[in-house]
Amino acid sequence: MSGDDETQEQTIADDLVVTKYKMGAEIANPAVPCAAAGAPHLCEKGDAFITAETGKIFKKEKDMKKGIAFPTCVSVNNCVCHYSPLKSDPDVVLKDGDLVKIDLGVHVDGFISNVAHSFVVGVTKENPLTGRKADVIKAAHLCAEAALRLVKPGNQNTQVTEAWNKIAKSFKCSPIEGMLSHQLKQHVIDGEKTIIQNPTDQQKKDHEKAEFEVHEVYAVDVLISTGEGKAKDGGQRTTVYKREPNKVYGLKMKTSRAFFSEVERRFDAMPFTLRAFEDEAKARLGVVECAKHELLQPFSVLHEKEGEFVAQFKFTVLLMANGPLRITNSLFEPELYKSEHEVEDADLKALLQSSASRKTQKKKKKKVSHMDEKTLRYMMPFWFLIRKYLTKCLKVLL
Repeated sequence: MSGDDETQEQTIADDLVVTKYKMGAEIANPAVPCAAAGAPHLCEKGDAFITAETGKIFKKEKDMKKGIAFPTCVSVNNCVCHYSPLKSDPDVVLKDGDLVKIDLGVHVDGFISNVAHSFVVGVTKENPLTGRKADVIKAAHLCAEAALRLVKPGNQNTQVTEAWNKIAKSFKCSPIEGMLSHQLKQHVIDGEKTIIQNPTDQQKKDHEKAEFEVHEVYAVDVLISTGEGKAKDGGQRTTVYKREPNKVYGLKMKTSRAFFSEVERRFDAMPFTLRAFEDEAKARLGVVECAKHELLQPFSVLHEKEGEFVAQFKFTVLLMANGPLRITNSLFEPELYKSEHEVEDADLKALLQSSASRKTQKKKKKKVSHMDEKTLRYMMPFWFLIRKYLTKCLKVLL
């Protein structure tokens, strides 16, 4: 990357960039329960919600790209990730006792807000869950909470990896081997800096140590298993892909060229699902040549061993100058899941009991009065709409 490119890179040092991340998060957060309520077409409902809501913002900015940053995936029980069925696939009907993971992402002008949540169907406060599903969900949640406190300027990615291993072990669980959490940049969902889960000895040697820095953004992705943590491609059809920016190949088939042209026009560097294409049959045909010649990167559907359970929590965090700011939230309800295990390490216990947000919130309030001119210009239409709505309400009351 040249010096010129670096100076042009937009970061969260700019208030307007922070606003765009937050706008994406405000759509991503309610998209998760929206998808959960959409059975049996959970993935379609989640994607439709994101598309509709992002269509309502920045309407005057015709050239601004916004929408799905990662298509809605719903992976059940021992399915680890990336299950996003096509319309032609048989319906998957969720049953009481199923451990469900919903994973999705939203972007506004290329600034990405990712989120994932796990829950067990049919669990209530009156009848909380115990056993291995409760263990794995609790372990994954606490790993996410530990990461929120560790992913901050000055700390290293290896500290997060070590904490995850210790927490999972306390619950007799394992992090899914080799899974990565990525730094996010504008239009980049898989940035250079990463946090690796449960690395093998070889992965430890190959994986680069990195220090977190101010104004970086991360999608922290935790995947914990009741089993050994070995995720394998079970041969299920891949439906989620992403453009490989540095690959060039002259496609031979007309269908492949038309498909790839649509990918570049509609999705650019963002992951997409074949479900998003009007003619599914042509998309399924066109993707084959593109994937074979590595123009597209597949997100394979991975599975743990049959009978095991995998839980996932993912959140997006902005490393602000005054502390980490989590913008996508977990819907975890601790009273629903009761485990006989708990974190044993004294340092980790202290870390988890420490506040993750107080400092950020206090400083954030002070900053509100110092919004720059660009942010004020952007916020004006919203204030106008709020005033218009309140005026209408007053008229009705009077």
